[in-house]
Amino acid sequence: MKKYQTKKRFGQHFLNDAAVIQKIINEINPLETDQMVEIGPGLGALSFPLLRRLKQLHVVEIDRDIIARLEKKNDPRLIIHEQDALDFNFAELVNDDKIRVVGNLPYNISTPLIFHLLESSRIIQDMHFMLQNEVVKRITAQPGSKTYGRLSVMVQYHCQTEYLFFVGSGSFSPPPKVDSAIVRLTPWKQAPFKAENKSRFSGLVSTAFSMRRKTLRNNLKKMLTAAQIESLGIDPGLRAEMLKVEDFVRLSNLLS
Repeated sequence: MKKYQTKKRFGQHFLNDAAVIQKIINEINPLETDQMVEIGPGLGALSFPLLRRLKQLHVVEIDRDIIARLEKKNDPRLIIHEQDALDFNFAELVNDDKIRVVGNLPYNISTPLIFHLLESSRIIQDMHFMLQNEVVKRITAQPGSKTYGRLSVMVQYHCQTEYLFFVGSGSFSPPPKVDSAIVRLTPWKQAPFKAENKSRFSGLVSTAFSMRRKTLRNNLKKMLTAAQIESLGIDPGLRAEMLKVEDFVRLSNLLS
């Protein structure tokens, strides 16, 4: 088969390191009956090793040339959905069990795609993603670190987050200009903190981090007074990066 030419507009970098692929499979630990969906299967480097353990695998792919290549494999267990993952309704895949989601996400849409999936977190058992290393660090960052920000808070509100392992650029073809990492996101079965209004919570978190050098007193002054912030036992002179997810939830609920 003619060698596939990657397309920059889709941010394609295909994983081709057998050791890394096996390590990912081990971390996912798929069971035969799992309802699993892969985002951006590429040439199937992860898809077909997964199918050795699964009854079937759903894949979401937008590139028609890649779809044509996957279809030539004539594997009825591989169910292809030709659609942009950002528009895909993951709820339509749910039967009795929650779905498991995996993927080497295109770096140019990884953050909006994760936010899209978080909207469906109630139907998801877990997610294993290959992402830019810096993005995984941000997702798993703890309060007080330079990488802790809006992405950290929003993902950790919905999920437990685990940085699994580092993947160098040499494991891909063509090699990207950045390194990657594998992250595991496990939606909370019962959220430890509940925002009364998720839209308001999201807006408050965005506003709090809008100017990182400024304090809560300054960034949130159009939403809450310093006295209101202090009423929760939170110092209004702190920067947003010092607050825990729980603190943002409490501030949001005070607005409600």
